[in-house]
Amino acid sequence: MTLRPTAGGRGGARLPLVVLVVLVVGLAFHNLVMSLLWEAGVRGAALDVVAAWKDALLVVGVVAALLALRGRPSLVWADRLALLYAGIVVLYLLLPQSWLDGAATARGELLALRHHLLPVGVYALGRLAPLAAGAWRRLCLALLAVAGMLAVWGLVDVYLVPLDTWRGSGVPGWFSNQLGIEYQCFGGLPENWILNTNDEESPLRRLTSTFLGPLATAYALVVVLLLLAARRKLDRITAVVGVVAGAGLLWTHTRAAFAVLAGGLVLLALLQRRPRLVAVAALWLLLSIGFVKAFPTIGPSTSYTATELSCLRENAAREGEASGDALSGGDASTRSHLENLRDGIRTVVESPLGFGLGNAGVTASRTGAPIKAGESTYTEIGVDTGIAGALALIAWLVALLVAVCRRSAWLAASVAAVGALGVQTDVIGVHWLSVVVFGLAGAAIGRAGPPPEDAV
Repeated sequence: MTLRPTAGGRGGARLPLVVLVVLVVGLAFHNLVMSLLWEAGVRGAALDVVAAWKDALLVVGVVAALLALRGRPSLVWADRLALLYAGIVVLYLLLPQSWLDGAATARGELLALRHHLLPVGVYALGRLAPLAAGAWRRLCLALLAVAGMLAVWGLVDVYLVPLDTWRGSGVPGWFSNQLGIEYQCFGGLPENWILNTNDEESPLRRLTSTFLGPLATAYALVVVLLLLAARRKLDRITAVVGVVAGAGLLWTHTRAAFAVLAGGLVLLALLQRRPRLVAVAALWLLLSIGFVKAFPTIGPSTSYTATELSCLRENAAREGEASGDALSGGDASTRSHLENLRDGIRTVVESPLGFGLGNAGVTASRTGAPIKAGESTYTEIGVDTGIAGALALIAWLVALLVAVCRRSAWLAASVAAVGALGVQTDVIGVHWLSVVVFGLAGAAIGRAGPPPEDAV
């Protein structure tokens, strides 16, 4: 089905495209700009209002798309399962926390509602937006520009900007005072900015770029690299952006993203019947393994402060010494991910009805509720909305993957990548990723004509 704007509603039909482009570009700078505003003195409720620009813009886009729509859209299975998932989330908002042994605050419930429904909102915008070939071209060019910016900015930062500059910036205040996310060491900076190699003299920095985090940056670069790989023509744009984005991804030192990119390339090979992409995936895996081995030698080094070193030693004494080899599986990062996943699964299995919205992940941390599960998208949803909510989300992802396979190999690979990454991390919490993958997948379902990856 192709959705069409109403006659005379050209402005309303163009607005969803403008909203999508602004979200794609603006969300890449959101955390950086918010930290700068916090440093400038815009804090508390005032900064919360400013930070809500993305939510307000999404609402405007959905309303504009509805007003510009002609006819009644027919529902596909992905639409029905999106509505089912959204309905379960809303139901758990209405259920009293006392019925489910939850301890979330009212603010925590609202933050969780926004968190869980963002993918549904951007998906609705994509399904309702009548995007023509020119609109897809603008969106794809915006994605390429964002990827190039993320990689170049991040590489310049880790080699030329001292970590002390960030310690004294508004970043620690934005995370701790504004978002309520407390980081124990590194002067209030996120711990994953540093790769702990058990070398107290020369710890290594990971590329964080404007997202202010290596994971969000890595996941964004994976999506754009899949877009480039899905293009059948190798030209200068593909080569230059691919090399720059690939380098940026390597310097994030995010092993899950390395593996997921390889898996996405294999899926592209199957969907597009291009066996050479399997060889590209194998070469990428070899390159990433070699890079991880070489990173302690070529990576950007920094230094700990005396306070940070003391904090790290206390953590090591309490939790045990972890391996410094990133390929051993016994390093601190891998051990933490596995422990959180195991504990989250156990909690969901033991409490299949869930605890109500706001009892998991960053939302619980921000609002002072006990964290019942963290990191994994599926265990967080399972804690907040029970097994029913987690299964509804998984079913929606599967239906979405099946639906976009017919329209865009790139978006199918991106949906699969998000589904895989959700096992170990809160991918829905990366708002840029939700907008690009869920929003554009929704737009692709109703698209007629060539796949969007051919628009560039």
